[in-house]
Parts: sequence; structure tokens; C-alpha cells
Amino acid sequence: MTILITLPTFFPEESRAIVGYLERGDIDLIHIRKPQADRLAVQRLIGQIPSHYYDRLVLHDHHSLAQQYHLHGVHLNSRNPQPPAGWQGAVSISCHSIGELAERRREPFAYMSLSPVFDSISKQGYRSAFTREQLLQAHGQGIIDRRVMALGGVTFDKLKEIQQMGFGGAMILGDAWKQYLA
Repeated sequence: MTILITLPTFFPEESRAIVGYLERGDIDLIHIRKPQADRLAVQRLIGQIPSHYYDRLVLHDHHSLAQQYHLHGVHLNSRNPQPPAGWQGAVSISCHSIGELAERRREPFAYMSLSPVFDSISKQGYRSAFTREQLLQAHGQGIIDRRVMALGGVTFDKLKEIQQMGFGGAMILGDAWKQYLA
């Protein structure tokens, strides 16, 4: 599974870029992560995306919009630690250590991310927290499996390596939007 996470801020033609990735067919989901955005701004972005793609969108904030627009899922975080009442869609979460991942994997998340797997592209000084050997060992112990997505410094050219380490897929941020960061 390949998941893109939006930049934390909006940029011109963002909805067009999101649709372009979804149309290509090699991106499974788009996580809309706008931690400083108000509900109306996130709603406006969703409204600019054709509704037949809603089942491939996941929200990090303003989870009630996921219910309103029948989106694929919600991603839990410190700002939104619980899904909305009555939520029936997918729920995902981020983990930042192998221990946390081992503990959280007992919960019924559709998938979880582990980060940072590589040195970050979008966050200065955010370095990998794991050696390749630690990741392979976690996979051998059944901690890293098809429900775990690699996050942090992931580029499109590392997808095969991520699969070889036992991850179920990857979440990409910086490499997906680097042309918009300049």
C-alpha cells in the first residue's frame, strides 16, 4: 500500500495535485494532514476533489468531515485521540518506537505507521530512529507486518526496500510534494 500525506499547509492547485496522484492509480490513499487549518479550509479542499475519490481520503483533523463526506478513514493523533462517535470507517495511528508499535498492534487499527524509518525529507534534523537490523528483527518477531507502513524519509525509489524489510507499505510526504516546497 502506498499512502501520501499532504503538506501541513495549503498550496495553490493542491486539489489538482491530489487528484493527479489518485488518477495515476499507484497511490492507494491520501492522508489530509493540515494541523493548523480550520474546519472550513479542510472542507473546501475536500469539496475540490471529485466525490468518487472520497473513499481514498483519510483525515488527521476535523474527523466529523470524514463522516459527512463518507471518507475512507480517520488518523488518530494527540489532537484527535479518538474516532468520532459512531465512526464505521478505517482508523489508523502513528507509532514512533518498536515498543509502541508492538503494544498498539493488538488494537483494531486498519494500519499503523512507524517513523522515522529513514532521515526525513520534510523535517530538518529528523533522523532515522532505527537500524535496518532492528527493523528486520521486528519483522521476524511479527511486529512489523502488512498492517505497518514505513514513514519518515520514504521516497518512491525506496518502496521495494521497504517491502523487503517486511512493511505492508509506505507513507510518503516530502518526496511527493518536493516540487511544491521550493
